[in-house]
Amino acid sequence: MQLTLWLTGLLLFLTTSLLAQSGDSRHIHTSFVETGGLVSGEHTPFWLRANQYGIVPTNGSFGTVRLGAYSGYRATKTDSLVIRPRRFDWGYGLNVAGNAGNTSQLLLTEAYVKVRFHQIEFYAGRRREIVGLTDTLLTSGSYSWSGNALPLPKIQIGTVGYAPLKFTKGLIAINAYISHGWFNDGFVQHSYLHQKMVYGRLGKPNWRVKFYGGFSDQAQWSGYAPGLGNDPNLSDNGQLASGWSAFFNVVTTRRGASSYTTNPNVVSIDQGNRIGNHLGSFDGAIEFNIGSYQVMAYRQFLYETGALFYLTNVADGLNGIRFKRRTPGTSRVSLERFTVEFFYSRSQGGPEFVIDDPQRRGRNEYFNHSQYRDGWTYLDRTIGTPFLSQRSEVRSELAVEPIANNRVSLLHLGAAGTINQRTSWLMKLSYSQNFGTYPNPYPPGINQFSGLLQVATPIRLGTLGDCQLNASLALDQGKLLYNSTGLYVGLRKTLLSRTAAAPTPSGRFWPL
Repeated sequence: MQLTLWLTGLLLFLTTSLLAQSGDSRHIHTSFVETGGLVSGEHTPFWLRANQYGIVPTNGSFGTVRLGAYSGYRATKTDSLVIRPRRFDWGYGLNVAGNAGNTSQLLLTEAYVKVRFHQIEFYAGRRREIVGLTDTLLTSGSYSWSGNALPLPKIQIGTVGYAPLKFTKGLIAINAYISHGWFNDGFVQHSYLHQKMVYGRLGKPNWRVKFYGGFSDQAQWSGYAPGLGNDPNLSDNGQLASGWSAFFNVVTTRRGASSYTTNPNVVSIDQGNRIGNHLGSFDGAIEFNIGSYQVMAYRQFLYETGALFYLTNVADGLNGIRFKRRTPGTSRVSLERFTVEFFYSRSQGGPEFVIDDPQRRGRNEYFNHSQYRDGWTYLDRTIGTPFLSQRSEVRSELAVEPIANNRVSLLHLGAAGTINQRTSWLMKLSYSQNFGTYPNPYPPGINQFSGLLQVATPIRLGTLGDCQLNASLALDQGKLLYNSTGLYVGLRKTLLSRTAAAPTPSGRFWPL
């Protein structure tokens, strides 16, 4: 598929076809400061560090200070007193974290500016994002882009959330973007990120039943890898496929053979496969109401080497169902949200990869790659689901490949609610069976439990005024990760200006 040409045409079409109204994007100015500390043993428990955008160190106790400031899009009142976003506007986000302890670091976790025109948005910088149809609060992690790693710096053009198409009178809404980003130097130096996504929604926002579907594609490409210099099948003296012809093949997902005559860096492995390290998912979801709850059932189908096209790895994927209360509960202990997920990646299309035999096009080796040998990671964290474990996170005797464990069977439960309509609570419970990788399988019985209990309550502190006190207790027990227990306690002060309804969260591509 020539996805670049198609997606570019779609974005140009959206510019003239999208409605200029969106009732959930209102101006808000917010800033916060948080200070806290985590006490644990040598290893930070899984659910205190996973899906935290790389902000939490993986080893030992630490103290932290976090600062943030955000400006959303402004809104104006029409003659009918309906609040709508301005046709042209801009905003920004800034988030800084400093950690001191066994690991001391200063992290710029977010720094971006954004500009919108009607429902089209451009942004540049680091911005927190989760990609895919899932429950973003309680999920185990969206497959390809879960918020586990520090955000990559990139530039992006796309829609502001789900944007209704004018000619359908809101029946169909599209959420799409295309972006270019930059990886840090690791085994491969100076490599790039290419990313694109198209999701659609069938049904108006106030309908009782809505359908969602689409895909996301991520690719790491180009760069220089001195460690590959002695293998002419993997690189041209360390240089990986680059330039405009390689870029065209990356974004259209074509094989690299057509570029070989004009680009000598397209070596044999690129001619037989797609250029770069491609991965993503095809997603589907249905959202409907049952009593006082809104229910969403979703499925992410995984792809990495083309096995999904031949349905050889169709057993693999993320399956979930989420229940969310439509109006806040009034009981003393209220359950506001509940999620059950089953993630499976053990199949991978089978133990063989024969490119000319569709039924043996398996051994997908999720998140690992023969050229980009750091795997699907950024700054030593997996970019996708944290349950495909990086080498530095598992027990030393299990740490072989960069992604040391990518054949997983996981049952995950998440719940959130309130106590006395004042104190919020959240719980995550995850049990996994882990089988390593096809080249390096684990012995039987490598099972793992990870749990989290989190509470947050408002308090009033003298001159500080209204603040939030939060605490998180987490536990790891099993044979994949080192057994550990940890407690985090933090105090956050948030300032709001120009009171307004909360805006559509920037960079989030899911129905909430």
